Amino acid sequence: MIFSQMFDMLDVGIVILDSDLKVYKWNRWMATHSKLSPEKIVGKSLFDFFPDLNTPWFLRNCKSVFTFGNFAFFSQKLHKYCFPFKAYNTLGSDFEHMQQSCTVGPLRDENSRINYIYLTVQDVTEVAAYEHKLITMNTRDGLTGIFNRRYLEAKLKEEVDRHIRYNRPLSLIMLDIDHFKKINDTHGHQAGDFILKNLATTIDERIRAVDIVARYGGEEFCCLLPETTSESALALAEFLRMGIEAEIYHFKDKSIKITISQGVSDLSDGVDSAEALLKLADDGLYESKRLGRNKVSMITNKTKNP
Repeated sequence: MIFSQMFDMLDVGIVILDSDLKVYKWNRWMATHSKLSPEKIVGKSLFDFFPDLNTPWFLRNCKSVFTFGNFAFFSQKLHKYCFPFKAYNTLGSDFEHMQQSCTVGPLRDENSRINYIYLTVQDVTEVAAYEHKLITMNTRDGLTGIFNRRYLEAKLKEEVDRHIRYNRPLSLIMLDIDHFKKINDTHGHQAGDFILKNLATTIDERIRAVDIVARYGGEEFCCLLPETTSESALALAEFLRMGIEAEIYHFKDKSIKITISQGVSDLSDGVDSAEALLKLADDGLYESKRLGRNKVSMITNKTKNP
């Protein structure tokens, strides 16, 4: 009786399974979150109610616990959850399902035989949501929602190293809003922020899922383009330039048009570091400004040092 009361009072899910993986015990926590009473599930196969658990990794781990008496762990970071329960305490995250940390362990009888195993389910949604929020704060720009400079620089170094190792193409676009100060002075800083947010969205919608767009600083943005030659990067930059030039941004009662200047660089002609790739893209951006703005330019080591 005391064990039964404690079993149901615990703030974690506990399931006891027999060697056929039929449910032997199902505590109140599991009943509450699954909407399945013990009367309905006890004696039945766990997979009748949770078919997504019938996977090689779950079966392999349960068999190992029965055979060797070890413990198996299913972390939230790797598996997210074992049981598709509704998420609570999400702290504004987009978790649809409760994030769970699960443990499978042996239950031995007086002769040390393992006839049952237990499965504990702990709700770690709040912790996972907090970690997700911290990661977002560290990698995302607060105004535009796209990646920030810190993330770009870390990812750029990683991608440069990878593309040099495997001799693959990699390109970078650096772009800047022309006469952005004039927009702020004429229409106000709220209008300027509106333009930055909408420009970020415009760029993000026009690049591939594998590409990375980041706010590099102020009105500067960068697009990191894996597996992309300079020719393709130049074509994309021109596509962005023309599309943004044709766009009309409506802020309150104002209609605002903008143009962008861009610099393109790639891994070629002795470019062997993230810093060199950034510097050449910045040089190209400066050249576009020098030529009158609303242009795309590419500076290479050859054109820079003929």
